[in-house]
Amino acid sequence: MVKLLKSMQPLSAMPNIYRGWEGRYYEDFQPGDIYIHPYGRTITENDNIWFSLLTMNTNEIHFNSEYAAETQWGKPLVNSCLTLSIVLGMSVMDISQNAVNLGWEEIRLLNPVFAGDTIYAQTEVLEKRESKSRPEMGIVRFKTIGYNQDNVPVIELKRTVMVWKKQHAPRGRIIEKRIKFAEAKGQKA
Repeated sequence: MVKLLKSMQPLSAMPNIYRGWEGRYYEDFQPGDIYIHPYGRTITENDNIWFSLLTMNTNEIHFNSEYAAETQWGKPLVNSCLTLSIVLGMSVMDISQNAVNLGWEEIRLLNPVFAGDTIYAQTEVLEKRESKSRPEMGIVRFKTIGYNQDNVPVIELKRTVMVWKKQHAPRGRIIEKRIKFAEAKGQKA
C-alpha cells in the first residue's frame, strides 16, 4: 500500500495547489533506511572527454582510444571523478536537498566504468545525531553505492552532511511565499 504524502495534500481551499517534492529533513532519516535513487544516467564518450578536459586531467586513458586500446581494458575508462560526481548528484534529491556537505570518506572504485554504461545509485543511512553547534540542524552519515546496468557496483563512498530540521529550513519560508503567490493568482483567474 502506498501512503499519500503530506506534501500531496491540497494546501488550501483552492483546488489544485500542491507542494512539490522538497527533499528530506533531519527528522526524516533513520539509521538503516535505504533510498533507491530514481534516475539512471548513461555516460557518453563526450561526457567523459569534456569532463576530463574541463578538469585538466591529461591522463589519456580517458580520451585517447588508441592509447586505451593498449591497456588491459582495451578502451577508454570513464574518469572516476565524473562517476563520483554523477553518483553524488543522483543522491541529492533524496538525502541532501536540504543539507550542506561536511565531507566524503572511504571513496572506493570497485569496477571500471565505460562510455555507454548506465549508472544507478542507492544510499543507506548509517547514523544521525543532533548538531552541537547548530541546534537548527543535525548531522547524518550515509553510505552510497553506484552500480551499472548489470547491477555491478562501480563506486562506493561514505558521506556526512549537516541537514536542516524542517521547522528551521529556509526552503519552508520560500515555499510559503510561493504558495501565497499561487493562491493570489488563482483568485484572480
